[in-house]
Amino acid sequence: MWKLIAFALCGLCIAGWAHADTAAYQAKQLAKYEQYAGAPIADFTMTSMWQWQVVGAQNVVVWSTVNSAYLLTLAKPCTRLQWTNALGLTQEMSMKVTQKFDKIVFEHQSCPITQIRPIDYKKLRQDDAAATDKTRQ
Repeated sequence: MWKLIAFALCGLCIAGWAHADTAAYQAKQLAKYEQYAGAPIADFTMTSMWQWQVVGAQNVVVWSTVNSAYLLTLAKPCTRLQWTNALGLTQEMSMKVTQKFDKIVFEHQSCPITQIRPIDYKKLRQDDAAATDKTRQ
């Protein structure tokens, strides 16, 4: 019985560390994307979501194409957003995602978008490549 309790406590400790690492990684990624994010915009064109990345309880980066990324800020922290395996975006206007009407949806939750900021993703990739080249030299 004691072994079972000890095993459960170890599992909880490990889960806590994993969450801390995830939160730290997401905070690092959010800071990186914020460096390349422009001024807020009202909407952007999207026919399909190319890729997405959760970067905090209130922030998601979505790619509408390979090189078009947007930092979305949500109205409230969405419960368990950082653990979701799938998410979607509503599009109340045909082929547009808007700050005024659209939401991130996942696991029976709907989180309104309060801000959209375009990311200069090409510049971010160029800077990452230059940094990688410097470390190789």
